Amino acid sequence: MWQQDIVPNVITYSALISACEKGQQLEQALEMLRAMQQQPILPDVITYSALISACEKGNQPERALEMFQAMQQQGVVPDLITYNARNSAG
Repeated sequence: MWQQDIVPNVITYSALISACEKGQQLEQALEMLRAMQQQPILPDVITYSALISACEKGNQPERALEMFQAMQQQGVVPDLITYNARNSAG
C-alpha cells in the first residue's frame, strides 16, 4: 500500500488485526495497533473487538482487560461482539 501511495485507514488496520487474531498472532496484532496509533488513526469498536479476541486466543486475559479499559477511556462504545470476546477472555 505504501509503495502505491495508498494510506491505510482504520478499516485497513482493523482487517490486519483481525487476520492476526484469526492466525493467533497476538504480538503482530499489537504491533499493528502501535503502527495505527503512530499515524495517528484512532481504533474503533471493530479494532478493539479484534484485539480483545486476539488477547483471548493468545491466553492473555489481562491484556484483553487492558484493551477493554483503553477502549472505554477513548470513548469507544463496546458492542455485543466486544462483550462476547471479553467474556471468552475471562
